Amino acid sequence: MLTSLEQDAAGQAAGSADGPAPADSLTSATWTEPTGLGPLPRDLVGRASRLLAAQRDRMRTLEAERAAVLEHLGALRAVDATREPLGAVYLDASA
Repeated sequence: MLTSLEQDAAGQAAGSADGPAPADSLTSATWTEPTGLGPLPRDLVGRASRLLAAQRDRMRTLEAERAAVLEHLGALRAVDATREPLGAVYLDASA
């Protein structure tokens, strides 16, 4: 399980360095915590700590990217709000 999470984290980090992932490569797999594993063995604590740090770094990166996208969307909306309508706004139905 730890190896799988490490591989996922490494794949995500490599993908972000190369730019956005193609839409067809995104998965919607949901991780569920395994049950009945007991306490973490002492020899795995270092790996688990590094994985946790990598996940936190990824969360910070994603939050920064999200904030940048929101800024861009705000700028696009501001530009769009200044455009004048291309056609008639009102229709004279009495004519």
